This record gives sequence, structure tokens and C-alpha cells, in this order.
Amino acid sequence: MRRIGESELILNNDKSIFHLHLKKEHISDKIILVGDPGRVKIVSSFFDKIIYKIENREFLTHTGYYNNKLITVISTGIGTDNIDIVVNELDALVNIDFDTRTVKDKLTSLNFVRIGTSGALQEDIDVDSFILSEKAIGFDGMLNFYADRNNVSDIDFEENFKKSVNWNPLLASPYVVDASIDLINKIGKDLRKGVTISAPGFYGPQGRWLRLKTIDSDLNNKITNFNYNKYKITNYEMESSAIFGLSKIMGHNAITICAIIANRLKKQYSKDYHPVIKDLIKLVLDRYTG
Repeated sequence: MRRIGESELILNNDKSIFHLHLKKEHISDKIILVGDPGRVKIVSSFFDKIIYKIENREFLTHTGYYNNKLITVISTGIGTDNIDIVVNELDALVNIDFDTRTVKDKLTSLNFVRIGTSGALQEDIDVDSFILSEKAIGFDGMLNFYADRNNVSDIDFEENFKKSVNWNPLLASPYVVDASIDLINKIGKDLRKGVTISAPGFYGPQGRWLRLKTIDSDLNNKITNFNYNKYKITNYEMESSAIFGLSKIMGHNAITICAIIANRLKKQYSKDYHPVIKDLIKLVLDRYTG
């Protein structure tokens, strides 16, 4: 059995995992992921009781009870590079024996629900509405570093997309991964569904031109017009592809539900999205624990 070396699985002096500073007992199998540490406090303000508060860098974790169910909310910070840290370390907490540094014989499946904000890429998607991502497209290339990437990706979708938009070979090859059907049915079966792009940046990678021109000024228009079977691309954000991809490879379940705070085609931005986020948090908590 392979022993995982000290430089690969890094533990703190108290045997907590390196970045998150968490131990197994600190988390539930029901986990909400948010980008902003401030949003963790908003989510946990709905809890009946908070039993753990742990913080390191941008990673803030609150675990407590809602509807008599144990639930954890964690801030990931921005980007799929942070998701690589968060999902790998959460998986390690439940599926690696820290004493022997070996993978456990019996693996545990976690459930991840990302609550985020997003910009719409279709004209008929209203600002302050919700979108559930049933597929995520990674523009970041992160999953391409993992050997089982093709086993969890929708290869036909990827090839059709790259051909349709004339994908520039200088960019990371996009990957496409499905959300968990079980979590879609439990939490979001009546919500509008779409395909979400996870971009590796907020400006150029999402087609914003401030002072620096993008490599393909027409990419967003091509994305909006792309159609594959029943699927159209609905929105941009920055984390879902890595959450879906790593979860699929490791045997976890994941979905994303975003509040639409901007419509890129209409050049509209929410006047105040904070109440909308609170409504989304309440909806997710009720259904997650129901």
C-alpha cells in the first residue's frame, strides 16, 4: 500500500490539514462552498447553533446545525486554483488515514453545494434570478493535470465547443463536467438550469476589455451563440468546473447555484444583490437539510 510522503500530504503540528487547518471532526458530509469569507458568516447566521469556527488565510469554516442536521460552510477564495486546495484537503480529511498516511479501504462521499454570484451570457436571464449549473466548462485547465480527467469529462461536448468557437491553441484546453444528478434532484430540480463557464480570471478571461485587449474579442458572442444538443451556455463564474471535476474523480457529489448579479449582453448589474443571496442561502439550507 502506497504511503503518502510528508511533502505531499502536509499536516500542521496539531495534525490538522495544511491550508484549511481542519480535522475530520470539524466537518459535515454536507458542505456549502462560498468564495467570500464574509459570506460564510451570512450562511452560518441562519444556523441554529455553530459548534466550530476555524480560519486560516482566505479559508474560513463554520460548522453547525440547521434543522437538526450538521452542515459545514467553507470559503474557498476566488478561482479554481483554490478549489484544487479545498477539495483535495477535504477529501483527505475523510479518505486518508493521517497516522499511516495511506488511503482508507472504505471511502466516504462528500456533498458540495457552491453558492455564488455570476454574470449571465443569455439575454433572457434576468438579473437577480438563480441559475443551477448542470454542466461546467473549465477554461482554467486545472483538471487537465489529473490522469482521470477524460473519465469524468464530456469529451464530445468539449470537441464541439472548441470547434464551434475556433478555440485558440494558446489557451488551456477546456474541460466539461456534469453536476451531481442526486443533488440537482434534491436541491434544484425546479430551478432554471444551464451550462456555466469557470474562467481563470475576471477580466480578460471573461472578455472584459479595460486597457488590455483580449486575444479573441468575439469569444463571448461565439459562446452566447453556441448550441450543443439541448445545451446553451448561460453564465460565467470562476470555481465550478474544478469542484465538479475533482468531485467526480474522487467520488463526491457537487452542484453550483448562482445568483445572477449581471447580464453581460444587456450591460445590466444588480442594484442590490445581497437580499437575493440571502434568499438563495435560505433555499439551499432548507432543501439540503430537508
